Amino acid sequence: MDTAFLITAFVTLFVIIDPIGMTPLFVALTQGMSTARRRAIAIRACVTSALLLILFAALGEAVLGFIGISMPAFRIAGGLLLFLTALDMLFERRGQRRKGQADAAEEDDSDDPSIFPIAIPLISGPGSIATVILLAGQKPGAEGLLWVIGVMLSVIALVFVMFLTSGLLERALGKVGINVVTRLLGMLLAALAVQFVLDGLRGFGLAG
Repeated sequence: MDTAFLITAFVTLFVIIDPIGMTPLFVALTQGMSTARRRAIAIRACVTSALLLILFAALGEAVLGFIGISMPAFRIAGGLLLFLTALDMLFERRGQRRKGQADAAEEDDSDDPSIFPIAIPLISGPGSIATVILLAGQKPGAEGLLWVIGVMLSVIALVFVMFLTSGLLERALGKVGINVVTRLLGMLLAALAVQFVLDGLRGFGLAG
């Protein structure tokens, strides 16, 4: 397996899912809960999102083929979507939108936010779903799929660890530190998004 592909896949999923930026929301959604309760919510959220992303990684390209969408076209569309996500991160719109989703969920159900909004759409949202489909399409076959799933599960495992230590991380980084990290990740994601678009154009024979 190409080491460069594994590094790119990990970095892309890490930036899209953004465990660091998500931890303050997890703290807010589980405020006042016991450690055991927080752990149970973190487990449910991570398992649910992992199963959903595995499903899209395995069947996403087949579904696209069934409805007549080529993989290069999806790469371009996915790259544009990732670029918009990067802009949101750079200008702080992403955190505000996620907080709005979290606040809406609190109004509907304050007892268990594990499925909504933590698993869907905060972890397995449109960006992460598009990313696993794109990555699986870059390495066709069972071996490539297993590597993509393995990388995705490693990122989800990091999310779980960050959730368990969310209080400590929030105190260590502070609001300013989290904002700085989010902007740096946004710059990296913008470059990766452009690369996805170039790969799609190359698939159509429009780029060298």
